[in-house]
Amino acid sequence: MHYSAGRGVVRGMASALMLLLLGGGVGAQRPAQNPLFRNIELCNGADRSLPDIQIGGCTALIDSGQQPPQTLVIAYNNRGNAFSAKGEYDRAIDDFDQSIKLNPQYASAFVNRAQTYLNKGEYQRAILDYDEAIRLKPTLEAVWNGRCWSRAIVGELQAALADCNEALRLKPDVAVTLDSRGLTYLKMGQWDSAIEDYNEALRIDPRLASSLYGRGLAKLKTGDTTGGNTDIAAAKAIEANIVGDFARYGVQ
Repeated sequence: MHYSAGRGVVRGMASALMLLLLGGGVGAQRPAQNPLFRNIELCNGADRSLPDIQIGGCTALIDSGQQPPQTLVIAYNNRGNAFSAKGEYDRAIDDFDQSIKLNPQYASAFVNRAQTYLNKGEYQRAILDYDEAIRLKPTLEAVWNGRCWSRAIVGELQAALADCNEALRLKPDVAVTLDSRGLTYLKMGQWDSAIEDYNEALRIDPRLASSLYGRGLAKLKTGDTTGGNTDIAAAKAIEANIVGDFARYGVQ
């Protein structure tokens, strides 16, 4: 489950939670006619709203001065996700900070802040957030996978492998988790194990560019020049920045 800017919410942890209309407030109006209800919809990303529209809905809730802390926790988290989608990572982190300040037990904000730190290349800070998220939600496979990916990038390979194995124990056959373990094996020099994981990831998601590229590199290491170059070309056709991504991961 990669958290590069191009991969975004593939691993499912940056998706917003539904806001609750806490404490009433709709009155006699139909929900569609009520500004509060509409802002909640927009802040939730209703109809796959553009980030700026989602930001506007969340900001209206935050600035209203009328919402209880439970709603503000999620509004800040959702606005952080929207800022992150725009590449405004520092503003996103500020919002996740506010969400966590209001509710230090809200695991989603830790996970989403970790995602944003990964997008910024601040891998150790991402790992620290995943440590918190695992403490709060130890049965959520995507959190273990996120820490696996982060640890693999910084070279904590045995710890990364243990995290990926736990993620797969909790939820087998997840393409992005197999992809993360494939990267770990690739950096460990275990080419056959990497190819095996990448094969399984691509069986589930044939257009997963990082698995195609990683498998290509592993095949080249085993002497399969034709297969390796074919996979690498296919990966580049799907994701133009894949070579630069792997260079940042410490694999070339």
